[in-house]
Amino acid sequence: MGIESTAHTFGVGIADNLGNIYANVNSIYIPLKGGIHPREAAEHHANVAHKLIKEAFRVSSLSYNDINGIAFSRGPGLGPCLRIGATAARVLSILLKKPLISVNHCIAHIEIGRLSTKLTDPLIVFVSGGNTMILTYISGRYRIIGETLDISLGNCLDTFSREFNLGFPGVPSVEKIAKRGINFIYLPYTVKGQDLSYSGLLTSALRKVNLKEANIEDVSMSLVETAYAMLVEVTERALVYSGKKELLLTGGLARSKKLSNMLKVMSEEHNVLFAAAPEEYAGDNGAMIAYTGALKLFYNRTIPLEKSFILQRWRPDEEDVPWRNH
Repeated sequence: MGIESTAHTFGVGIADNLGNIYANVNSIYIPLKGGIHPREAAEHHANVAHKLIKEAFRVSSLSYNDINGIAFSRGPGLGPCLRIGATAARVLSILLKKPLISVNHCIAHIEIGRLSTKLTDPLIVFVSGGNTMILTYISGRYRIIGETLDISLGNCLDTFSREFNLGFPGVPSVEKIAKRGINFIYLPYTVKGQDLSYSGLLTSALRKVNLKEANIEDVSMSLVETAYAMLVEVTERALVYSGKKELLLTGGLARSKKLSNMLKVMSEEHNVLFAAAPEEYAGDNGAMIAYTGALKLFYNRTIPLEKSFILQRWRPDEEDVPWRNH
């Protein structure tokens, strides 16, 4: 069983290390206004935790005795939210007398992406509300070969959407408005080697609308085109450098058809197979924690209760992935 609680989603999944998903139930905290309020999101998670755990067993038709381990998202993420998931996992571990497994949230996105797309050794583009990274597997770990230097791509578009009440979730809302844009407006295009910076782009886009220098449709179109082009550029460079023949888009923005199409066109020019994680597994979900936890359990990568503290800034290159060695 896996428990996801890094940000706005509390999810519970049941899976095995062979890739069979028996349950994947999730509940999303939606703020009344503004962005995610960590303590309010944590309160939401605490209220739905027991219901979703019961629902996962009902959906899977499994019993407590069928569970071999309890996995939880240890980080990276929002502290109050992470603590709710970790606490629920510890309680289950004690009650069921099952080992506890800590899972890196980013690695879980990668593994569920590889499983659902059938890609074996891809270059990975991981983009979500809190993360923007280009990764590849080298010598036992996922290595980051490009990332945002400030805010993530998802955060950039979500913030723009919130500022002008375009809707929730932010990315599809901005993309929808962007389709009505006609005139492209120059916005800061900030690529520094293999890294990206989105804060200046966001600030400029907000200013253009607030000062009425351009209409929101044109600014939205320009924002989306610029932000995605920056990501495609660093991905293309990483693809050529790494020599990979597969490209995986995973994380919440894998739901974006526009971003997928841009990466697909670039991949085809290099004779590379492209795939995006399907919608069910693109955003945060319990199944990805359960599946990655099962992979770790197979290699006896468990964690004692007294060391199961959360890691808010846990990077994916800080942990070995032994299942990729075989």
